[in-house]
Amino acid sequence: MKRFSTFIIALVLGTASSLAQTVISTYKPGVTSEGAVYYLPKTAIRITLQIEKTSYTPGEFCKYSEKYLRIKDVSAKPSVKYRIISVKQEPFAMADTSKCYAVKFDAKTSACNVRISDEGILLAINTDVKPQTANKPLATLPTLRSTRSPKSYLNEEILSAGSTAKMAELTAQEIYEIRESRSMLAKGQADFMPKDGEQLKLMLQELNTQNEALTSLFTGVTLCDTTTHSITYMVDKPTKRDVLFRFSYDLGLVDSDDLSGTPYYINIEDLKTVDEPAPVDPKKAAKPQQSGIYVNVPGKMRSTIFDAKNQILVNEFAAGQFGNVELLSGALFNKRYTTRLLLNPLTGAVEKLEAEQPK
Repeated sequence: MKRFSTFIIALVLGTASSLAQTVISTYKPGVTSEGAVYYLPKTAIRITLQIEKTSYTPGEFCKYSEKYLRIKDVSAKPSVKYRIISVKQEPFAMADTSKCYAVKFDAKTSACNVRISDEGILLAINTDVKPQTANKPLATLPTLRSTRSPKSYLNEEILSAGSTAKMAELTAQEIYEIRESRSMLAKGQADFMPKDGEQLKLMLQELNTQNEALTSLFTGVTLCDTTTHSITYMVDKPTKRDVLFRFSYDLGLVDSDDLSGTPYYINIEDLKTVDEPAPVDPKKAAKPQQSGIYVNVPGKMRSTIFDAKNQILVNEFAAGQFGNVELLSGALFNKRYTTRLLLNPLTGAVEKLEAEQPK
């Protein structure tokens, strides 16, 4: 819980009545026994991208793959390619610094137990706040591969060959012998058959490992790795066709101003689910502010992510910045009532309000 000096509270709030409310913009949020300064939240969007990176490394004998193994179109050039696997967007709360309020407590108020978040957002009064669990992306486990180099399976005859072409020829012969041995074992026709099924399984597994390792000297090695990237998008007003990120099949995620990447856009729409507040009467505006607690009446926004050809994702979220602010009367928080207020941590709307008269 953040705290700050009683002097600042007194300076900001003066000598107002029970739960006197003041709109401010230059003080940091916090709570003392005499009062509190707090923000209401606004909704931002966190976009999570899963991107797959595929790396290809050509084999040492790649140019002989068709001649000895009848495998065509094997590239002799290394390459790296990227693709987007998934896109997800979710809302989270940020302090709306344009909605900063101060409230003073006195002996007549019951609202002394004020809960605010680390960011200064008002969460509750006179009640406990449920801990928020962060959604963490699932870690992608790498594919386990043999740590042995393919060259460790080359015999003395292959290693002593006088040219790469001869090494490729002898390696291809070794691959065919391994495949023949595997076939004989599978058919039960090998000269030395294992005594049980478990031993047979181990022998076949080792032959498969040798075959894949030696074949990779011709076909090359392709590795795939998946990474998770998070983009935070601040929402202050409706927007159209704002560049969210750029993506390149050769470079992956690049800066939004890097023209080597294809742009992906975002639209933010105000769905106008909340009526706009009535114009303020200048005569009423001149009167002293009423006491109480300010809360959000959130509206809704629609967030659409798309590229030049396709719509990728559409979601609707509650958003305090597209709604209104209402004042809960300070009469709810005097000594005649035991009032418990719980706000939605994302929107700042009233989630639960209980006011009981003491017996």
